[in-house]
Amino acid sequence: MNEMRVIRHPILDTDETEEDVEVTIDGKKVAAKKGEMIAAVLLANGIKIHRYTAKEHKPRGIYCGIGQCTDCVMTVNGKVNVRTCITPVESGMVIETQDGYGRKS
Repeated sequence: MNEMRVIRHPILDTDETEEDVEVTIDGKKVAAKKGEMIAAVLLANGIKIHRYTAKEHKPRGIYCGIGQCTDCVMTVNGKVNVRTCITPVESGMVIETQDGYGRKS
């Protein structure tokens, strides 16, 4: 899980989070560090596509990384259009790749 994770950052210092939680991404259970952003969990697990556009079904993922665009939105716990770059993971969270505008549950 740590191969793609930034552990030591020149500005943010060293990540010392020790508590792991489990989330489900597109039906697959993965480990995450409590409080890290959903987008970071995805990248750490090699997942780069967060959604597909409505009109042309093109893949989208991280773009701005600060919550200003909507390229990283996914369906989280049944809620569509959740910005994954600014939403921290919680234990048991269900995260799904979003197709188009998503389906409200």
